[in-house]
Amino acid sequence: MSSISILHRVCLRFAVLPLTPLRPRAATLRPPPPPRRHLCLPRRSAMSSAASRLSHIAAAAGGGAAGESNETPAAASAAAQEDDDLSSGAVGYRLPPKEIQDIVDAPPLPVLSFSPNKDKILFLKRRALPPLSDLAKPEEKLAGVRIDGHSNTRSRMSFYTGIGIHKLLDDGTLGPEKEVRGYPEGARINFVTWSQDGRHLSFTVRVDEEDNKSGKLRVWVADVESGEARPLFKSPEIYLNAIFDSFVWVNNCTLLVCTIPVTRGAPPQKPSVPPGPKIQSNETKNVVQVRTFQDLLKDDYDAELFDYYATSQLMLASLDGTAKPIGPPAVYTSIDPSPDDKYLMVSSIHRPYSYIVPCGRFPKKVELWTVDGKFIRELCDLPLAEDIPITTSSVRKGKRSIYWRPDKPSTLYWVETQDGGDAKVEVSPRDIVYMENAEPINGEQPEILHKLDLRYAGTSWCDESLALVYESWYKTRKTRTWVISPDKKDVSPRILFDRSSEDVYSDPGSPMMRRTAMGTYVIAKIKKQDGSTYILLNGMGATPDGNVPFLDLFNINTGNKERIWESDKEKYYETVVALMSDNTDGELLLDQLKILTSKESKTENTQYYLQTWPEKKQVKITNFPHPYPQLASLYKEMIRYQRKDGVQLTANLYLPPGYGPSKDGPLPCLVWSYPGEFKSKDAAGQVRGSPNEFPGIGATSPLLWLARGFAILSGPTIPIIGEGDEEANDRYVEQLVASAEAAVEEVVKRGVAHPDKIAVGGHSYGAFMTANLLAHAPHLFCCGIARSGAYNRTLTPFGFQNEDRTLWEATNIYVEMSPFMSANKIKKPILLIHGEQDNNSGTLTMQSDRFFNALKGHGALSRLVILPFESHGYSARESIMHVLWETDRWLQNYSVNGSSKADSDSAAESGNKTLSASGGSAAREDLGPDGPSSVPRSLLW
Repeated sequence: MSSISILHRVCLRFAVLPLTPLRPRAATLRPPPPPRRHLCLPRRSAMSSAASRLSHIAAAAGGGAAGESNETPAAASAAAQEDDDLSSGAVGYRLPPKEIQDIVDAPPLPVLSFSPNKDKILFLKRRALPPLSDLAKPEEKLAGVRIDGHSNTRSRMSFYTGIGIHKLLDDGTLGPEKEVRGYPEGARINFVTWSQDGRHLSFTVRVDEEDNKSGKLRVWVADVESGEARPLFKSPEIYLNAIFDSFVWVNNCTLLVCTIPVTRGAPPQKPSVPPGPKIQSNETKNVVQVRTFQDLLKDDYDAELFDYYATSQLMLASLDGTAKPIGPPAVYTSIDPSPDDKYLMVSSIHRPYSYIVPCGRFPKKVELWTVDGKFIRELCDLPLAEDIPITTSSVRKGKRSIYWRPDKPSTLYWVETQDGGDAKVEVSPRDIVYMENAEPINGEQPEILHKLDLRYAGTSWCDESLALVYESWYKTRKTRTWVISPDKKDVSPRILFDRSSEDVYSDPGSPMMRRTAMGTYVIAKIKKQDGSTYILLNGMGATPDGNVPFLDLFNINTGNKERIWESDKEKYYETVVALMSDNTDGELLLDQLKILTSKESKTENTQYYLQTWPEKKQVKITNFPHPYPQLASLYKEMIRYQRKDGVQLTANLYLPPGYGPSKDGPLPCLVWSYPGEFKSKDAAGQVRGSPNEFPGIGATSPLLWLARGFAILSGPTIPIIGEGDEEANDRYVEQLVASAEAAVEEVVKRGVAHPDKIAVGGHSYGAFMTANLLAHAPHLFCCGIARSGAYNRTLTPFGFQNEDRTLWEATNIYVEMSPFMSANKIKKPILLIHGEQDNNSGTLTMQSDRFFNALKGHGALSRLVILPFESHGYSARESIMHVLWETDRWLQNYSVNGSSKADSDSAAESGNKTLSASGGSAAREDLGPDGPSSVPRSLLW
């Protein structure tokens, strides 16, 4: 059985995909998500990698980029003409300077996936950035889902271009690559999945049709030994329906596939004349508060179209070519076989639909079938959930988180809320966890597994004597881990860990999981030679000096622990990726332990190693080239500094290769960040990340401007703290400005940043931050770059980010936090960029439209770029290159070549207002020119 899990860090260049579920990234002890049996390629990706070299790095400091200082009159005239064209909007897609373009355009490295038995590795080939024509394909926006109607999948799916198979040899090295072959040339490959015994692969193939239309997906299977691939279904008319689930291995020779019903006709046609007005009514006076969801159903036609594309027919298909439909056609959202392969848990959604919430809140039915499709019983039928409170930690009423126990053949467990799903209701217990056999005997009732006073957050199973149950509460940041004995009623539950989720220094790590004979994953138990038994805790090891990941043997009964592995602290950053010695039945012995680790440094990109006990021998299994060798000698330092109120802050400072303080002096600087919310100053000041981590550079990363001679201050912590009964946003602007002042002070004091050439930027909530800083602290920054932000909080009246008070409950907060309301104060140049099809809740494209109009109405130097077909993140090569060109132009004009003197009137006005905002004197009094001198590293599926 395969499972999906996310490794603790996302690689911007490649991904390692073993099939063992590992610890999540969060700083709390949390379980991995319940394992699924198939791999699912991320819906879309804007990641890329680089392997090309540049001959030089342009110097951006000291009056211009390389090659601009000796501008000829003709060039000056051309530049003036270009500025006129830009002002009039007469510009097509542009390319950034070659230094940046080469990094972004380099081909990506392959994705890796380990076989269930850990004896083979797939190299899944990828292409670079997709063309805009891919995004321009027609799509339907229905019930919060974007659908490619031609292929009957989610639109804009990324894909693989080829599959290579390598054997993992006994000495830990890789054997020669064997290409999977037989599928059409130019095929787009998705949903690559191992069979439970590792002998076969399943995946989908689609080939683009004429007129740039997407072809439908067909399911293929490949023999791992030979590499030969063929279609699963004999009939060429059976296609995959991948709107929700796709397919799953039921056993080693049978798959259950969501298919497009063969009797389905043409899509419904929109009436030329509507049957009547669109009416929504609340004559029953229900209290329904929802956030600004996107792409919702608008009318009955949309509902019919949603049914048309989302309805599947389940098909059982064997490797010998036989196939049969099971169950009626329905909008199936998940199919989950029991560990013993005897039952199917089938989830579907049904009418009545809603026009104010997405399909995840539609009525949901969960049924139990036999594996050949015979209905056994209904587990639940949840009504439409339009009224889930907006308060954080609120949930849907009724059964939720229904899964199979991975340590039992066919036992279900789930949780039910006792507070009606409303986090504001005080009740004990708040959640109850139940379990039950698939087919109860003699009318037996569900058994209470555990009662919780916080919100249920998951379970890690081991066996009949051990499971870990997690609960948490966002308001207080409290998180608890309980030890329970699921099948031993005489053993009382006890708290194992009780801590703050914000306190990363106290994170004990998460249990490592092992594969069972049934293909599920449970907590791994490790036995030492003396017979004592332990579990393995894999932790990030946060310390005041940065993360030092570890692996501990932990005695669940005594709490004693022994550190058996720890990352190098001096030069490298290492992590435990997966347990590799779990492919045998029975107990795991410490002396036979084998793990997969990653290793990287500031200048060396991530490589993967096998480590074996007892010698702890380390064997390197990958040799990926440096993704951007032209920046291989960049300078990186994790710097620490302090805010005026005593809060400790950190940031990653990057300097271009070859930079010398005496030679180059202060550089233009780009500060790129994203605020975070905390309940305590101590937690906000803790160090997160490692100074030795390799600097991953994504397609729109601010680190690209190292190639243009900028200093980059990446991720300076901007904690917004609300201690006790105070909410974080009660003093948002004050804390935002104070954090920015401290960051600017630090880079200027170090002599690496010119005080009049510091730009600020961010994406989404970081864009919101950027606009606020230009409004309330213009003395700090020369210009700003804001991508895909929200600027008027009155347009998100029922909460935003982690703010769960409504506009009417916190009117002043909404207004004061909205840079739209302070558009008249923004005097520094601001570049706004937004995807025309942004589907993120809260960041509607009109946020940038209206903000720009407000800025323009007050004569602010501003520019708005709307990217056709793009969503919240940017994907197409044309779009990304143009974003980089716009950003580089902005930085060259208003940071590198901008005036060193701020407008005196605006500076004086903003300085006075900043005094009250920050609670003290302006931070720049002694900081004049002569003052003192990020995909994700890997994804684990």
